[in-house]
Amino acid sequence: MLIDELREKLKNIEPAVIAIKDFWQNSNNQEKFLELDKQINQENFWQNPDRTNILKKYLFIKNLKENFDDVTNSFEENKELIELFETNEKELKKLIGEINSLVKKTKKFKLELLLNKPEDLSNCFLSINSGAGGTESQDWANMLLRMYTRFCERENFSIEMIDCQSGEEAGIKSASLYIKGKNAFGFLKSENGIHRLVRISPFDANKRRHTSFAAVSITPEVEEKSVEINDNDLKIDTFKAGGAGGQHVNKTESAIRITHIPSKIVVQCQSQRSQGQNKQTAMKMLAAKLVAKQKQEKLEKEQSVVKKKIEWGSQIRSYVLHPYKMVKDLRTNYENPQPELVLDGNLMPMIEKYLLEFNS
Repeated sequence: MLIDELREKLKNIEPAVIAIKDFWQNSNNQEKFLELDKQINQENFWQNPDRTNILKKYLFIKNLKENFDDVTNSFEENKELIELFETNEKELKKLIGEINSLVKKTKKFKLELLLNKPEDLSNCFLSINSGAGGTESQDWANMLLRMYTRFCERENFSIEMIDCQSGEEAGIKSASLYIKGKNAFGFLKSENGIHRLVRISPFDANKRRHTSFAAVSITPEVEEKSVEINDNDLKIDTFKAGGAGGQHVNKTESAIRITHIPSKIVVQCQSQRSQGQNKQTAMKMLAAKLVAKQKQEKLEKEQSVVKKKIEWGSQIRSYVLHPYKMVKDLRTNYENPQPELVLDGNLMPMIEKYLLEFNS
């Protein structure tokens, strides 16, 4: 019966709704929201030198509060409506779409609650670098580029290719993307690390099995003023952009490469037509990487973390296509026996597992 199906759907999401209520109560988000709301509505708020950070925190919690109210109120209302129209099949049918939507919203919001840091809401930069393995790894880096492109398409994130260096024979040596969308960094931060591929090489005439590596780096977008960058510390080079883009990109030196001498961080951008626009994007990326480096150095100092090379033994995830098929995240032990689906961008189950275990 239809009423039994609808009751079952609500019963299945009830543990998630309870978890959401518990999280909300324990987080003191309601009190934080009221406090921040009072603060930004003061007459002299716009004179506050920290207004940008305060407003960012306010909008972050306001978004959580709106979703919390929507999910919890909708759950209770639909429970009541199901009982109210218990014998009215026509009215029950009208609830199908709303309850299906509630199921999706509840699952997604539970994840969003796990993204409990303000930077999780940010846009981000994603960089891929091929590692040990030559052409094999360059092809693998290109496969990862496609995987993340497909994932972003699924999640309605916009993608801008900032830079891409092609491999000599196949694939890419490196690529940098600017990914824009709600919770872009929060969802993609789980991908930060070294990815390992095992397969029969398409470049080996003897059809031998090869292991390839590529490193993925995710950094949240930050305000440039959040880190001080001295112009004297920068080495700026211009060059002709390569790849697609028409005659313009190949005739003018619009591409920019910026080297931050003290940190040795190098960023480059060739996605825009003008040198000025490319420099602006590159500086945004540099600021993000400098902030991330500062945080990482602090973490390494506290935990005595040793940096690992892009090679065997340092991977966060393995993708095995031969002699069997399996993707395994080595941090959570999540396994998926259908690597072709993962490589087509179906990453959310792995991301959810990661966030559930590492949301502190």
